[in-house]
Amino acid sequence: MKVYMALTCKVGAYSKVLDELIKMNLSKNEIFLLFGPVDILVKFSGLKNLDDFVKKWFNPIRMLNPQEPMIEKTQTLIVISGGKEFNEEPYAFLFLNTQPRNLEKVQEALQNIPEVLSADTVFGPYDVISAVRVRDKNELQKLIARIQKDVPHIEGTVTAIVSPLY
Repeated sequence: MKVYMALTCKVGAYSKVLDELIKMNLSKNEIFLLFGPVDILVKFSGLKNLDDFVKKWFNPIRMLNPQEPMIEKTQTLIVISGGKEFNEEPYAFLFLNTQPRNLEKVQEALQNIPEVLSADTVFGPYDVISAVRVRDKNELQKLIARIQKDVPHIEGTVTAIVSPLY
């Protein structure tokens, strides 16, 4: 089972949150600092079930530093159908919306685009999370335009650019 957890941090708290996540033995390959609708995206793979995620990760993360809360909002995105696994750092994540009947079509079309590292269908405010690899923002702009034109059934796209952790 795979789950993403999106965190919105209090202003100025993201570096403290990153430090705490790393102390929890999360790999730097599983934590993404974003410029976009959320501050941090964490990818959890190899979970036994949802209870495993809640006990081991969700509850401890949402309670980081309870004396002075550092996280204002969380979003949990449970993967329905996982895309390809990736090890290289993406340039950005695309959060896509489509009609439920088109999830598999969108996922398959995205997975056939070379710059798409992975496309996971998820339960949550978005329908597909896609990690993409390009060299710069101009290539990202062209890729997004190509996806919106060539991948049928996409109804909305939100983009978050990945930043180095430190």
